[in-house]
Amino acid sequence: MRFAFIDGCKEVWPVKLLCRIRQVTSRGFRAWRIRPMRQRQRDDMVLLAHIHEQHRLSLQSHSRPRITALGRKIGHRSIARLMRENDIKIVRTQKYKATTDSNHTFNIMPNLLDQDFSTDGPNQKWAGDISYIWTSEGWLYLAVILSVLTARNRLDPCRACCANPAGQGAATE
Repeated sequence: MRFAFIDGCKEVWPVKLLCRIRQVTSRGFRAWRIRPMRQRQRDDMVLLAHIHEQHRLSLQSHSRPRITALGRKIGHRSIARLMRENDIKIVRTQKYKATTDSNHTFNIMPNLLDQDFSTDGPNQKWAGDISYIWTSEGWLYLAVILSVLTARNRLDPCRACCANPAGQGAATE
């Protein structure tokens, strides 16, 4: 690891200076450069090529257990180490799930507001929405029904308070 750092920085800094900083000899660095690769390093290179190929073929979805189960007699920890060292990560995609069934024979309610949210008094026009919130206990369904006039009056002071933290100049009901 020390020598790999020196080898990577030798274009910018002198080798003697880098060796002195890392507390190694320049002779040791030269010996490291001409030393042949160990058998484990050669095996890791072959395995890494296999991992890259399987990762590419699976559209980046194969993780360590699946690559281990592909028939090679390699330990899962070795595969995990190589994937971690080479920053090979799986991309998890979620399956598309249709949440709305528009092809039905149920009665469809008419759009009475037709995007006209203006009103003269309270309790004349109502609007609602439903949302799904994921919690540790499962999905929580949140339904809100508000008078259009009341909702508008509630949102305006909130905007004024957020713009002015002291609350000065906030709109009143």
